[in-house]
Amino acid sequence: MGLSVTILGSNSALPTSERNPTAQVLDASGRFFLIDCGEGTQLQLRRNKVRFGRIHHIFISHLHGDHVFGLPGLISSLGLLGRTKDLHIYALADLEPLLRPWLNYFCRDLPFKVVFHPFTPEEQMVIYEDSSIEVVTIPVEHRIPTAGFLFREKPKERKINKEKCDYYQVPLRWLPRLKKGEDYAGEDGSLIANDILTFPPPPSKSYAYCTDTRFSEKVISAVKNADLLYHESTFLEDEQELAGKTFHSTARQAAEVAKRANVGRLLLGHFSSRYRDLKPFVEQAEKVFENVLIAEEGRTFEV
Repeated sequence: MGLSVTILGSNSALPTSERNPTAQVLDASGRFFLIDCGEGTQLQLRRNKVRFGRIHHIFISHLHGDHVFGLPGLISSLGLLGRTKDLHIYALADLEPLLRPWLNYFCRDLPFKVVFHPFTPEEQMVIYEDSSIEVVTIPVEHRIPTAGFLFREKPKERKINKEKCDYYQVPLRWLPRLKKGEDYAGEDGSLIANDILTFPPPPSKSYAYCTDTRFSEKVISAVKNADLLYHESTFLEDEQELAGKTFHSTARQAAEVAKRANVGRLLLGHFSSRYRDLKPFVEQAEKVFENVLIAEEGRTFEV
């Protein structure tokens, strides 16, 4: 299994001619999770050749327009395309009473159900889980209730060492148990350690998504050791005071989170429309944390 994230929008409240409001799509080995849905998201899905029908789960961090205004149009388009599978939306409880009247008026004949899954942003909780991945909320600090999301693969099974299994004549029925880490107990009473018969599993990967938020100790603990951290960097360092007042972060503050959380790589995004050149964001962040990337729209990042 692999994780990769494609940036659909990387700007903050106001779109520009070059950057759209926030939206991303996470590919977990062919399963697609939409993260936030700013205005223009469905156009960006088209441009990046992401099939609408493969998106079954949408995660909304908070109810500011630049993270949710694209949702009604996307749902309407899904209906026009003949979708029949349920669409699951994970968001604050306030979203359903806001969106439901719109759906009842404009999308009353939807051929699928829109299922809402409310969560409490102040708590760190599992809000989605399947056989191979789980999604956990990340408490952040913004002007309104907001949560980030941690996507993490579950521990993987060990790999069978066929040569060793053949040598010790391990029956096929034992292979599932070996994959789960059991030692092999032969019918003659012999015991063979699991690490002789198997190889270690590939490491599980994790992707942390944190926007909108000011610098927060809670975020640092929640994203500890993530392979890839997307952290908002709305402002450069000369606007640190404004960042604090608006509950946003600077590039340097995002890098401080990445460093203290010991993440693998830092992906900067949610840029203020006042900035056209994004190079200074990398320059300021790299003074604190060396592995820094820019959330360029249309670019896919492997986790």
